[in-house]
Amino acid sequence: MTLVIAEAGVNHNGSEEIAIALIDAAYKAGADIVKFQTFKAKNLVTATAEQADYQVTNTNKVESQLSMLSRLELSYEAHRRLIDHCQKLGIQFLSTAFDSESLSFLVNKLQLKTLKIASGEITNAPFVLEHARTGCDLILSTGMSTLADIESALGVIAFGLTATPDTKPGIEAFQTAYASVEGQEALKTKLKLLHCTTEYPAPFNEINLKAMDTLASAFCLDVGYSDHSQGITIPIAATARGACVIEKHFTLDKEMPGPDHKASIEPKELTEMVAAIRTVELAMGSGIKTPQLSELKNLKVVRKSLVTTRAIQKGENFSTNNLAVKRPGTGTSPYQYWQRLDTKASRDYAAGEVIFD
Repeated sequence: MTLVIAEAGVNHNGSEEIAIALIDAAYKAGADIVKFQTFKAKNLVTATAEQADYQVTNTNKVESQLSMLSRLELSYEAHRRLIDHCQKLGIQFLSTAFDSESLSFLVNKLQLKTLKIASGEITNAPFVLEHARTGCDLILSTGMSTLADIESALGVIAFGLTATPDTKPGIEAFQTAYASVEGQEALKTKLKLLHCTTEYPAPFNEINLKAMDTLASAFCLDVGYSDHSQGITIPIAATARGACVIEKHFTLDKEMPGPDHKASIEPKELTEMVAAIRTVELAMGSGIKTPQLSELKNLKVVRKSLVTTRAIQKGENFSTNNLAVKRPGTGTSPYQYWQRLDTKASRDYAAGEVIFD
């Protein structure tokens, strides 16, 4: 079953009330998980870090990342209330940490068992290692990455999952862990990869869904898709390509101020997306090509049998002039057509009679 993550992210605009409403919307839409972002802006960016172009466009405001992100923080106490609300509803809470303090809070205070590593952190080896050493299940987004970037990160994770605490980290140690049977097994057990195009919104011609197949082939891991495109078509298509996870940004209102709202879908679209994904899952089937139960009753109706085109007397030869193939499919198979030609009729036949013998 495809795991559907409704990515609330920072679309709460720093408001706990809006965050609660986002949880409610994700639950009503049928998502499996609602995900937020946990960070202390001062630990995440420098005072001089500039906004991304999409952030300037979507907010209509030029300011530092620090200034923008400071308004989007949720307090730790708010996090506790959010996870309590999720537990009451029966939807899983998840959050992406962007600094070590926040990661420690998610793991040690909120007791999360699954962690999401954002695309922007894939080259942040110390932070990736911190995630791996928690022993939690991991979901790694791969936006902006090459296969080499991903393999390097997987080496760090394999090391973190398998090395003893006193083993010194380093490139050679990471490569050794990645190449080991133990490291590969740990990755298969603990990690899912997400293909992603890190632009908001991502252009359709740069989605590159076929890269999911490349990731699965290259790393022999479960692969999903984190979507930043407009609408719900691409996540549905990714499900049909076998995505084990679908992550999609959503908001209460695309017109709200903030960096991610315009590249998000609204609750009605989220509901439609989840329903479509579940339909696609049903349609995927077993892969075995065999008549389905609903088809069996139609076999005799739409297939054909050998029939006579005119009256035939006993002892007369069957020929192309008196033998044809027509519905229904209750009689002799058309595969017997050539075998029947030039043989003698064993009895009289009426015109248009289905041949059974």
